[in-house]
Amino acid sequence: MAVLAPASGSAAPVPRKKRLGRALSERRTRFGLLNAAPVVLYLLILFVYPIFSTLMLSLKDQAGGFTLHWYADAFRGANLEILFTTLRISAETSLISLVVGFVLASAISRLKPLWAGLVMLVVVVPHFISALVRTYGWIILLGDNGVVNNALTDTHFPGAPFQLLYNEIGVVIGTTAVMLPYTVLLLYAVMKGIDRRLLAAAASMGAGKITIFRRVYVPLVAPGLVNAGVLCFILCLGYYLTPALMGGEKQTMVASLIDEQVMKQNQWNGASALGIILLLLTFAGLILLRLLKSAGEAYRNRGTAS
Repeated sequence: MAVLAPASGSAAPVPRKKRLGRALSERRTRFGLLNAAPVVLYLLILFVYPIFSTLMLSLKDQAGGFTLHWYADAFRGANLEILFTTLRISAETSLISLVVGFVLASAISRLKPLWAGLVMLVVVVPHFISALVRTYGWIILLGDNGVVNNALTDTHFPGAPFQLLYNEIGVVIGTTAVMLPYTVLLLYAVMKGIDRRLLAAAASMGAGKITIFRRVYVPLVAPGLVNAGVLCFILCLGYYLTPALMGGEKQTMVASLIDEQVMKQNQWNGASALGIILLLLTFAGLILLRLLKSAGEAYRNRGTAS
C-alpha cells in the first residue's frame, strides 16, 4: 500500500507563538493596542484596583494577618438575618416590578407611537428626579396622616388608617417605584419587537386568547422578563437610600449595615467582607441569567426541531 507523501507546496502549521509574534509585529495591531491602553488603564485603576483592595481588606485581621473571621461573622447572628432580609426584599421587589411592569409595558406597546411616547415619558421622567426627593414624596403619601391614609379614612375603608411606613410594606413600595422604570423599558423594548402576525396566525388556527397568551406571547416575552427580573434583583441588593428612610429595624439591608459599620463602628474589614459578598451575589445573578438564557434557547430549539 503506497503512502502518499505530503505535497511540497503545502505549508506546515505555524506555531501559536509565531502567530502571536507575527500579529504583534503588524502596524494595525500595535496601533489598536496603543488605543486600548488608556481604556485598560482606566478600568484597572477605577474598577479592578478598588475591588482587589476591598478583597484584601476583608481578609485581614486587626493585626494585619490573614483571616476569614469577617466572612464567618457575616453569615451568623444578626448579620445573617440582615442578609436574608436583603434577599427577601430584593425578590419581592423584583416580582412586583415584573407584574406591574408587564401590565404597563403591554398596555403601552398597544398604543399609537405618539401616546406611547407620552406615557413612557411619564414613566421615565420621575426616575431622573433625586432619589431623596422621591423617597420623601412616598413618606408624605404613605404616612399616618398622608394622602393615601386620609383618602382611605374618608371613604371609611375597613381597617384604615394602615401602617404603610417603617415596615417591609413601605420598603417594597419605595424600592418598586425606583425599579419600575427599568422593568418597563426592558419589557416595552421586547414587546414592541414582537411580530403581531404571530398572534393573528395563532388566532386563525382556532387558539383562544388565554392559549395565545400562554403558548405564544409569554415565550416571546420571556427573555425580557428574565433580564428585567435579574436586573431589579441585582440593583435591589445594594440599594441603600429608600430602605434606610422607609424601613424599620427589622428591614435593615446589607447596604445600611455596611454604612453603620463604616460610619459608626469604624469597622472597615467587616464592611469590606459584606461588600465582597454583595459582589459575589451580583455575579451569581449574572450567571443565573446566562443559564436561564441558555435553557430558554435550548427549549426553543427543541420545540423548533420537533
